[in-house]
Amino acid sequence: MRHAFLVVLSLSILIASCKKSDTVVQENSIPIAGLLSLTGNWSSLGVNSQEAMTLAVADVNSYLQQVGSTIRFSASFYDTKLDTALAQAALNDAISKNIHYVVGPQSSAEVSAIKNTADANKILIVSQGSTASSLAIPGDAIFRFCPGDSVEGNALANTIFESGRTDLITISRDDAGNKGLQKRIGNSFTALGGNIDVMTPYATSVTDFAELLAALKIKLQDQITAYGADKVGVYLASFDECIALFKQALPDPIFSSVSWYGGDGVVLSSALIADADASSFAIATDFVAPNFGMPAQPHPSLSSIAAAIKGKTGIEPDAYAFAAYDAVWVLAKTALAFKSSNPDFVNVKDIFRAEADSYFGITGPVQLNAAGDRSTGSFDYWGIAIDGGVAQWKFVGKSQ
Repeated sequence: MRHAFLVVLSLSILIASCKKSDTVVQENSIPIAGLLSLTGNWSSLGVNSQEAMTLAVADVNSYLQQVGSTIRFSASFYDTKLDTALAQAALNDAISKNIHYVVGPQSSAEVSAIKNTADANKILIVSQGSTASSLAIPGDAIFRFCPGDSVEGNALANTIFESGRTDLITISRDDAGNKGLQKRIGNSFTALGGNIDVMTPYATSVTDFAELLAALKIKLQDQITAYGADKVGVYLASFDECIALFKQALPDPIFSSVSWYGGDGVVLSSALIADADASSFAIATDFVAPNFGMPAQPHPSLSSIAAAIKGKTGIEPDAYAFAAYDAVWVLAKTALAFKSSNPDFVNVKDIFRAEADSYFGITGPVQLNAAGDRSTGSFDYWGIAIDGGVAQWKFVGKSQ
């Protein structure tokens, strides 16, 4: 399938698995690496991002062929599993192969882990999923094509408060992105007049949530007694480990007596809806999570690209995956804009920013702030419901 549009480029694809990618860079070929979680936590986004990049690569190269250009792009993929050590190893391997452009990693913890290496080696990093405000640093090698935690946190906090909840208990996985969301939700909810009870983030290695749930139960009992269950909510910033937490919380009705909310790291998770107990808990608690929203006026190629991605992965793609598609196009435009075979890295970043700011892609206009992050964005809210006897993610609303 070909979706050439808007830009003057393309990418040819060479898919490799994680550990090491054996990309053979041909003459006039410009390589791009994808650092994605393909088999670990948040793999729904990873596999969709891989396919989105694959389509973008083919589209860019198809256009170049049509206009008679001899330049081509190639891509190789590394499975980071959201593991910071794997992300660092993947970037080092990409550097050894003379790759200077990277899409991903998708989590803030991974981006933080590779940041110094990327800066030192002048590697342009474009993350489609990182949101932590701690990584919003002007002048570095990191660019991010999704709205940061300040945008997401403000939107969801407002939605929760407007639903009538006045007291919110917040829980987070102990990583930069999820802790950033927990903090931003708390600050925004407090500014609206709500009360926040912040729980200490749990370790990324935790699989038994008994201790956390015991502490949460005490807090819930106290707040429900004081304010009523309809005034209390729980916010959980997590990845797919929420499945284990939900399964362990399911037997005790105290946990399902209040509404639960989640972060972007779990929304549209195929693993969550595949687990009967975890999805039952999500349904019982009216669990809602925000997702980077698509523009009100859809791009003409959106439906065909979405269908192509889902046809390969079986997973409905979201704006974060489409951001990976857009990132490839902007990287390709950037590479083709050079007048020198060895451009200065400051110039590379300036060109990338200019190309991004003038680009209208599948996710709409890409407008970057001073830190190189997407400055605006709306959010779609998703919940889980039974449809045809099986649990499915359902669109339930949009932030204003």
